[in-house]
Amino acid sequence: MQKNQKFTAIHNRKALQQYEALESFEVGIMLVGSEVKSIRAGHISLGESWVDISENKEIWLVGSHINEYKQANQFNHIPARRRKLLAHKHEIEKMQKAVEQKGLTVIPLKLYFKKRHAKLEIAICRGKKLYDKRQDLILQSFASS
Repeated sequence: MQKNQKFTAIHNRKALQQYEALESFEVGIMLVGSEVKSIRAGHISLGESWVDISENKEIWLVGSHINEYKQANQFNHIPARRRKLLAHKHEIEKMQKAVEQKGLTVIPLKLYFKKRHAKLEIAICRGKKLYDKRQDLILQSFASS
């Protein structure tokens, strides 16, 4: 990327259509070099991804797809691997308690760079009912006209 170009955040539009965000957190994400280059080029998909909380209180990003960076050759990454997320213990415990409740899950909403570090905005979400989705569509149609 050239210096005059700015990286814009990658949004998970599908998540906000299907889920209602209750509480959001900013977490770090552990990446390898070729993944960072590929993300800066905009070659990432968050649409089918979710956050998994393991038994030893670690959080992982599962289901995201970061395309291979062509110039990395043999040092390339695996496109659909699990990526470790970095958060405070009290945030992880809060997420774990929420996931144990019925109908709540943790979904990534946005990926962006803060200074030189990749950050992921994740949220505790509840699935929307069909009538909630319809109501959002009606409100969007009035807002656009």
